[in-house]
Amino acid sequence: MRRAIAAAALFVVSSVPGAPAQADEQPGITATEIRIGQTMPYSGPVSAFGVLGRGEVAYFKMVNDRGGINGRKVNLLSLDDNYVPPKTVEQTRRLVESDEVSFIFSTMGTAHNTAIAKYLSAKRVPQLFVASGASKFGDPAQFPSAVMGVMAPFRNEARMYARYVLQRKSDATFAVLAQNDDFGRDYLAGLKDVLGERFDTAVNVASYEATEPTIDSQIVKLKSTGADALVIAATPKFAAQAIRKTYEINWRPMTFLSNVSVWISSVMEPAGLDAGTGIISTAYVKDPLDPTWADDPGVKGWRDYMAKYVPDGDIRDSNYVNGYNNGMVLEHVLKAAGNDLSRDNILRQALAIKDLELPMLLPGIKVNTSETDHLPVEQVQFMRFTGKQWERFGEVLSTR
Repeated sequence: MRRAIAAAALFVVSSVPGAPAQADEQPGITATEIRIGQTMPYSGPVSAFGVLGRGEVAYFKMVNDRGGINGRKVNLLSLDDNYVPPKTVEQTRRLVESDEVSFIFSTMGTAHNTAIAKYLSAKRVPQLFVASGASKFGDPAQFPSAVMGVMAPFRNEARMYARYVLQRKSDATFAVLAQNDDFGRDYLAGLKDVLGERFDTAVNVASYEATEPTIDSQIVKLKSTGADALVIAATPKFAAQAIRKTYEINWRPMTFLSNVSVWISSVMEPAGLDAGTGIISTAYVKDPLDPTWADDPGVKGWRDYMAKYVPDGDIRDSNYVNGYNNGMVLEHVLKAAGNDLSRDNILRQALAIKDLELPMLLPGIKVNTSETDHLPVEQVQFMRFTGKQWERFGEVLSTR
């Protein structure tokens, strides 16, 4: 039976102009399937981010129910790595060597994607739409086979925060709570881009490890600096702790929150809604709870997807929106690849996206990539937490 299927697949694909000579010679590709893989922190210190993977698996179930892509079903193998880079490497090797996936899609974490990049590059396996805002993944010289996900780069976000503060107080000083890895260091790099020579005297940093139980002492230390602005470059668990502790010790600097930790259900509510009032972050996706989008067709489509494919999902968690966007942009790439599903062509199409509008991106924000620019989204809008929800303000701005 398997030989018969393989023979049929060979006949169909060989008959399509421009297709690979044999579909079954392409890893992860058959006449009926596109097999792809990822790792997610379904357990461990940032298990809240596992929502992204659940949303992406659900998205491709929806795509498959509609008939798949060019007649093939997308099989997304999503494995738990506990948010531990060595485990990410182990699981990724399993996906490539045992499961024989075509490529890696939306693996979560900066350190984790860094840990697997060299291996994937050596194997010529594309690393598509990585779930990290680290700007280095947009640098083709460092990561030629990687494309950043549909999110704003951390470094660029920090630049915007610095400019916002300096417009209000030209000699302002900054306190930064930063995760002790490339995620946190990207925010420091963004501040240095704007502050220049003032960085060493104007910025005070308290770092933390993802395995620490609490960051209370770091917040107390940062308060003692008397900084005008606080940048919380932290994942959800620690962001919630930072917001709460800042409130408890009656410290009220101008506060900015990484856009990976703006979720009401997993950050703002655990911190206390009053504690987060006035915090500023950035937005690039539509908030389904914002009355502005009550009749928006894109939001209605997202709600239908959630109701059918993630019925128990928390619609307040925008990681489901991010998963939807990532799934949609990958669907666009695979459709563009047609029947040439070689790894080279899939990567080529991922780096040739022009002004793609996604229904859950804010108006005016479009996805663009090229061989020299691996950052799909480089526009955001500021938003402020009211104590109940996030409200956007100002214009859509470039993050460069």
